[in-house]
Amino acid sequence: MSSEIATLSATAVSLGFIHTLFGPDHYLPFVAMARVGVWSMRKTLTVTILCGIGHIASSAVFGFIGIALGIIVHQLEDAEGARGDIAAWMLTLFGAAYLIWGVVYAIRKRSRQPEVVQESDGDSLSTDGKKPGSLTPWILFVVFLFGPCEVLIPLLMYPAASADVWSVIWVTTLFGLTTLCTMTGLVVLLYLGVAQIKSRWLASYGHALAGFVLAACGGAMLIGL
Repeated sequence: MSSEIATLSATAVSLGFIHTLFGPDHYLPFVAMARVGVWSMRKTLTVTILCGIGHIASSAVFGFIGIALGIIVHQLEDAEGARGDIAAWMLTLFGAAYLIWGVVYAIRKRSRQPEVVQESDGDSLSTDGKKPGSLTPWILFVVFLFGPCEVLIPLLMYPAASADVWSVIWVTTLFGLTTLCTMTGLVVLLYLGVAQIKSRWLASYGHALAGFVLAACGGAMLIGL
């Protein structure tokens, strides 16, 4: 392995970890929806991994096509930025709609009956027995499919392309695996931590809080945090 590829490899691992750790949209949505949806650990990790693969693969394919067509870096970055804006707006609007629904649902529920906190299969704490629809994982997948890996193309794929195609594949694979491992690791830690919280307020307003988390993550993406 040449010194250039060794440097790119180390950079890929570092960036995969850092961009995921400091991008809460990579893990908080899964934890929030797992809590209110009463997802098992297996389902939560399955959704996380599938969304992560879509997130990385879409940027990788986009980058490969761009390199093959000889598109210059700033044009690819502009296109990736447009994709990122679409993903951010999708997450923000979905979160805002879910937040509003959650508040209305909680108010109506409180007016009808006392709050109930239930355990579900020993995996997580149900908010109120009401689960989000089965489309939620697919909505998250579409959002992550549009969400670009901002650092992948300009910092990794283009420099690697100056060597050979296998260098591009190697660097992209390292970046992708590091991103997936970081995503799943953070989701597991937060999933286990949140499962220990047994709050009557969360039992009523868990859906609204989940919507707020999604909207906040989308908003942070829009303003570039």
